[in-house]
Amino acid sequence: MSKTNTLLRQLRAGVYDDTLRFLYALDGTERSVTRGRDRAIGVAELFEQTFASSENAALFSAPGRTEIGGNHTDHQHGCVLCGSVDVDMLACAAPNGTDRVRIVSEGFPPLELSLSHLLPCEEERGTSTALVRGMAAGMQELGCKIAGFDACVCSSVLSGSGLSSSAAYEVLIGNIINYFGGGGLDAVAIAKVGQYAENVYFGKPCGLMDQMASSVGGIVAIDFADPSAPAVEKVNFDFSSCGHALCIIDTVSDHADLTDDYAAITREMGAVAAYFGKPVLREVAEADFRAAISPLRAQCGDRAVLRAMHFFDENHRAEAEAAALKQGDFTAFLELVKASGHSSATMLQNIWSVEEPRKQAVSLALALGAQLLEGRGAIRVHGGGFAGTVQAFVPEDLLPRFRTGMEEMLGAGTCHVMHIRPTGGCVLIP
Repeated sequence: MSKTNTLLRQLRAGVYDDTLRFLYALDGTERSVTRGRDRAIGVAELFEQTFASSENAALFSAPGRTEIGGNHTDHQHGCVLCGSVDVDMLACAAPNGTDRVRIVSEGFPPLELSLSHLLPCEEERGTSTALVRGMAAGMQELGCKIAGFDACVCSSVLSGSGLSSSAAYEVLIGNIINYFGGGGLDAVAIAKVGQYAENVYFGKPCGLMDQMASSVGGIVAIDFADPSAPAVEKVNFDFSSCGHALCIIDTVSDHADLTDDYAAITREMGAVAAYFGKPVLREVAEADFRAAISPLRAQCGDRAVLRAMHFFDENHRAEAEAAALKQGDFTAFLELVKASGHSSATMLQNIWSVEEPRKQAVSLALALGAQLLEGRGAIRVHGGGFAGTVQAFVPEDLLPRFRTGMEEMLGAGTCHVMHIRPTGGCVLIP
């Protein structure tokens, strides 16, 4: 009996239920274990149907992420607070003995590429193929042995959901390559390669937070002062222990054409840093920045100055949020989250695009959410902004009304209750 057949038989028999429970039953229900088992069986069956049985098949998982603190600070080498959540990309994969990678992802066209050519391809920019090629190139550069493999992928991290499906995909591919290549790279190294693939091959100027959250797992405080060796600290905290649910609300707004909006934040913060002869704001003394606001307005513009103000304040907040959680001071944490949301809206200005002023779904969601919270909990823009999602910490007694109210405006299934997953990208079943 092949490894794939054995894997399927054991999954159906519940042999791996404890493994699945660790990742998926964070809401305390066996329903989540059943759902996780069904997904694992489904992706293994898809592999067997697509590529036939294999003696070396394994299951891999990479989670989505939530940004808890540090909105647009990572690309300026600042501090962030983030966490992996209980939605993921799941793959069944096996080496195929060739130099080709073949991937079938549910809902997407098949992907195939040769590992004999690992330079960036202009025609692939913005595609999954670019991410796979970039991951292979980056991991080979770090000494990982790369070889062809087949994989089938399913995802509960919906594309465009604000939970960073791209980072989960990069971390998933990184774990597959790493496992079949000898397992020499750790979670931080895989995250760095993910950022490299997205920046250089995919063409998006993202920071490192998304990949790090997905790869490392749990709640993680990260200081990117030295991006080549970021300081990573796990923070143990359970939001439900404070009577609050972590909600991610999909505003059902398209951010496919917002690359220029995202890039403008990096560009304008960079212009302020360049005034001081520095590449990023983290290397600028805050006192020097505040003393130079008048000439900065003339040279860089008011919005750039406001966005730099946001960076310095948000950097402090991310550190303070991590400290508050470590000390168990949830009240202080919520006040910091509120301040973060206000800063993103008024100074960072990433809750709607100036190119589409009629479309302000994030602003509406924030306004309605604040009303539904009745002065309790906290709500803020989540991640890159301009469209996508908002994040709320909702008192459990308000959760039914909050969820109903948000979904009446945005549609059924748009308010997702998330749980912090304890582990990041991994070989789920070797």
